[in-house]
Amino acid sequence: MDRIVVITGASSGIGLAAAELFARQGDQLVLVGRNPAKLAEAAKRVHAAVRIYAPDPYKEPDVQRADFEDLDQVRELAAHLDRTYPRIDVLASNAGGMVAEHRITRDGFEATMQSNHLAPFLLAGLLHERIGRLVVTASRAHMRGKPGPHDFAGKNTSWQAYSKAKAANVLFAAEAARRWPGITSVSFHPGVVRSDFGAGKLTRFFYRFAPFLTTPETAGELLVWLADNPVVNGAYYVGHQPRQPSRHAADPQRAHELWQASVEATGLGK
Repeated sequence: MDRIVVITGASSGIGLAAAELFARQGDQLVLVGRNPAKLAEAAKRVHAAVRIYAPDPYKEPDVQRADFEDLDQVRELAAHLDRTYPRIDVLASNAGGMVAEHRITRDGFEATMQSNHLAPFLLAGLLHERIGRLVVTASRAHMRGKPGPHDFAGKNTSWQAYSKAKAANVLFAAEAARRWPGITSVSFHPGVVRSDFGAGKLTRFFYRFAPFLTTPETAGELLVWLADNPVVNGAYYVGHQPRQPSRHAADPQRAHELWQASVEATGLGK
């Protein structure tokens, strides 16, 4: 039976590039994003990739809208996946980004931390019994942030919030490997990727036009490689090799405390 691959943040950038590659392999895709128009365009691109490369019969992607700044929408997404699929061979936890200003979501959490960590944590937690591999898009920015429970709603600059959320990604992937023995779980730095990333005109200009940036296609290839090949469970990858993350992102005690706080924040298991 063909693999079932769920990709969050699939409507552009790394997620879309990876989706096209997974589709060419014949995988059944679930594309998750928050912008309906961009999701529709992403589905067209995946359709075009499959028609050229993949064997028949063609499998239309399952397109699901979910805004990770609303945990109820994450729960609805998890319920759909639970009803629809007997297993999830790969969950590419790729959704996230940076918000320009400190903002509290309707759930009571800082928006960057919720969309990058708490919402993906909740989705994986609700589905972990059927997930085979978890690939978490982190960032080298994790080196500049030490997340703690107070950061779920605390006020930080946009870069501080993002860095702490990316450190939370690394800690989460490592702790998932320890707590969920049925899952192979890794995080990775995709490179500094050309995209619409960032808060503020100067940052966005840099990520769109700087000449040395990693292409979304290259980053997407790495995500697919991590989903397809033997990996070190719980590791943080840069390229095809596991690397030691910053000390605070490799601390099992911090990972344990962050996990417990995330369970409490999201109500996972209640």
